Amino acid sequence: MTTRVPVNGIEIVYESMGSPDGRPLLLIMGLGAQLIHWDDDLCRLLAEQGHHVVRYDNRDAGLSTHLPQAGDPPYLLEDMADDAAGLLDALGWDRAHIVGASMGGMIAQALAIRHPDRVLTLTSIMSTPGPSISPPTEAALAVLMSVPPSEREALIEHELHTWSIIGSPGFPLDRERIAWMTGTAYDRAWDPDGTGRQLAAIMASPDRTEALAGLRMPTLVIHGEDDQLVPLAGGQATAAAVPGARLLTFPGMGHDFPRPLWPEIVGAITKHTAG
Repeated sequence: MTTRVPVNGIEIVYESMGSPDGRPLLLIMGLGAQLIHWDDDLCRLLAEQGHHVVRYDNRDAGLSTHLPQAGDPPYLLEDMADDAAGLLDALGWDRAHIVGASMGGMIAQALAIRHPDRVLTLTSIMSTPGPSISPPTEAALAVLMSVPPSEREALIEHELHTWSIIGSPGFPLDRERIAWMTGTAYDRAWDPDGTGRQLAAIMASPDRTEALAGLRMPTLVIHGEDDQLVPLAGGQATAAAVPGARLLTFPGMGHDFPRPLWPEIVGAITKHTAG
């Protein structure tokens, strides 16, 4: 079920899965991604492990508020972290386990820094304390900065090429899933200008390394050893910055969630949230 709530001066759309009595788990997605990019089956696996899972559209993505009149920079990751805190309020969650992927990991880090009392545990996946720490490879940067086509089928081909570059070289490219996800996201609410504003927010936001050193909640860092978009140095820097953080890396994993790794990833998150 999709729900729209007023949060932090905008509206956020979210979906939930699992028992309301489960451990509260907030999933934060990355650049230009919508809540559907947290795969239904992956969310079900998390719910089956005792989590009440909530996934949502960030501002400027999906069905949440888009901000075409925003300035330069339009906003910061800290504002997006405040969106997450406001969503926790709307959900009636005093505290939650926070999982963020890519830009979502950056938002999760900022949430833990700005609202530490709201974060039971932090899981930062394929992310970094700052983009200068782990810049993309030349090939990954080229696809990141390329202008996507506006026609649906051409966009699907574009995304298949993109994920062939930044995806996981150790695992088969799931062309069917990428095509379905891209087409569904296009039909639901595709906004490349919103993605550009999110990217501007990433680049304008301060490095979080020093602030991460002040965190005291249990922290898990997951990263692919073959990530070209946010290389492994980003995950290593995150884990090194947070006292007591655990770093879990996977050979062959790039900047996505290969289905064969789901059991290990879900298992690691579940162990982390269960204490």
